[in-house]
Amino acid sequence: MGGLIVLHYEEKIMKHMFIKSMAIAATLMLAWNCTDDSSTSSPNADNNVPELTVTANTWLLLSGQTGYLIHQPNETGAQVVTDTRSNPVGIYDASTGNILDTEGNIILMDVKLNDLLIVTPQRTIIGLDGSETRIDDGVVVKPADPPKIPEDAMSSSVAATTTVSSSSAPASSATIASSADTAAVSSSSAKSSSSSAKSSSSSAKSSSSSKEESSSSKGSSNDPEASKYENAGKGGQQGFATRYWDCCMPSCAWPENSGGNPTKTCDAKGKNFVQGGQNICAGGQNTTCTSQIPIIASDKVAYAFAATHANSGGKCGKCFALTFTGSGKYESKANHQALAGKTLVVMASNIGGDVEGNQFDIMIPGGGLGMFKNGCNQMGWGNQGNEYGGLLSDCENEVGYDGDLLNKRKECLSRKCNEVFKNDEQAKEGCMFLATWMEAAGNPNFESKEVECPQALKAKW
Repeated sequence: MGGLIVLHYEEKIMKHMFIKSMAIAATLMLAWNCTDDSSTSSPNADNNVPELTVTANTWLLLSGQTGYLIHQPNETGAQVVTDTRSNPVGIYDASTGNILDTEGNIILMDVKLNDLLIVTPQRTIIGLDGSETRIDDGVVVKPADPPKIPEDAMSSSVAATTTVSSSSAPASSATIASSADTAAVSSSSAKSSSSSAKSSSSSAKSSSSSKEESSSSKGSSNDPEASKYENAGKGGQQGFATRYWDCCMPSCAWPENSGGNPTKTCDAKGKNFVQGGQNICAGGQNTTCTSQIPIIASDKVAYAFAATHANSGGKCGKCFALTFTGSGKYESKANHQALAGKTLVVMASNIGGDVEGNQFDIMIPGGGLGMFKNGCNQMGWGNQGNEYGGLLSDCENEVGYDGDLLNKRKECLSRKCNEVFKNDEQAKEGCMFLATWMEAAGNPNFESKEVECPQALKAKW
């Protein structure tokens, strides 16, 4: 058998993505375990280079009996395409989605990077569900905590036409930001809810209803990693959380400021992954991807992206567990008490000149635009509420500061999320994260410790 699995590429993504992930992992294991003869590998292979050896996170496309690696843009902005042993094949045209050979002939059409697996320099394959398949000397050792495939789905054949898919874009740990657009990097003098607290970043994931968590949060409730983060920040440094979503490119999106592994950015709608280009908050069209909304892993654990203190160098790509204490920086209401004991694991993707030493500014749609008021203009969203604090700050003013604030604030925020993001389900889900899992608690206090990053966040990086 050859070293590559046999798959056909097509644009349509299978409904049950975890089935594909398991099938691909199983076939990889079978394919590599069945060959001791390197001469049976890909036709143009340089056998001195082990298959799937890369220096930065790279997209993996399998088509027929051929595998392609689509690399990140080089210094000229070109995306080189190679075979699985890094022999040049051609280039990837991001404007059309086509792979072209060295003479400009089309090899494959309509290739969407967001629908591909990812290979890392650590020789792992990031799966469709965020799991990692580790590769050791050409052999797949173990799929990382794979979900069980239902018996009625076992008939799905990996050899059938399918798309190998992953929502993550090649990128990994980084190191704080700056660039030609540094002055317009998201996370600015944003003030957080109901007070003079400043904030600068946001992201979220939850439902479009105040009484029901989102389907995605339900789907991740069995996250095998979640339990290890419960109370993971307890006893650590004290701080408080704010929120924002200004749509600007996060500071960790610039390669020169992120160790060559930048977080991904998207087009002006926040949906389609793009590389190169300029910050929308500095006259360009690149934005934060709405796929970086928070993720609910369980009733007690959730994940999100956040901005950190401007002087905290080297934080890009690092993760911290924030275990909430049940109090707030400026007030302590029933909302804060309901949040007590929950842990939010955040991955640093931005910096904020106004963010305090142990303040984390959580990326949450509707969390406040801050000084970059025009970054979200092309999103098709409604009014984003208070410049600092967003929709929740508006609700705090509307319902007041007495009475059944737990329900009143959650109901008000849920209504606003549904109204403001009625044309964007993903952003609405992110907004609802604050109303559901975070109990509509503004500026909650926490104890924090640095932790290993969860797979779910690394896959979205």
